[in-house]
Amino acid sequence: MISAAQITGLILAGGRAQRMGGIDKGLIPFHQKPLIESTITRLKPQVGTILINANRNITKYAAYGYPVIMDETPDFSGPLAGFSAGLKDCKTSYLLTAPCDSPLLPNDLGLKLTAELERGDFQLVYASSKEVDGKVWAQPVFCLMRTDVQESLNAFLMKGNFKIDRWFKELNSSTIIFDDANAFANVNTPEELKSLEALST
Repeated sequence: MISAAQITGLILAGGRAQRMGGIDKGLIPFHQKPLIESTITRLKPQVGTILINANRNITKYAAYGYPVIMDETPDFSGPLAGFSAGLKDCKTSYLLTAPCDSPLLPNDLGLKLTAELERGDFQLVYASSKEVDGKVWAQPVFCLMRTDVQESLNAFLMKGNFKIDRWFKELNSSTIIFDDANAFANVNTPEELKSLEALST
């Protein structure tokens, strides 16, 4: 049985946030506190330790008391670059990833992904969400992986690939469907921020 102590949580805060005018999403106020604080609060009980992947405002993120790691590629290469940096610094056997701008992420994310990982002896398990209309959407930035996938990811990135779903296909992977689609809602526009605040009051 994989325990929380064997899992490192990686919060992805390294993006450009172009749709939000390029501001650093993790630091946007959400109920008067930086958005990343909600992610930390929800992720912390599910993991043994936390890493923050950021490419700017490093001192602000470091103030939370967790190691801040930067992408090795300097051009905001997306979540896989964050995964790669996280795997390099991860000291545990498993890495659980979540973005900094999904403040309602499931409190049982780690539990459900862990159960699936063990059930099928998978290398990686990611979340999917079921919308009200029954459609299922992959939520690939919410995933639990064995840290020994690092070699596979490095080889994938070396080929110039950055598509997350394409890398997942190279692994023995699975997904778990969560019924609450709002749990994975993220902030891409000021309007989305307002509606998320309303959802979480």
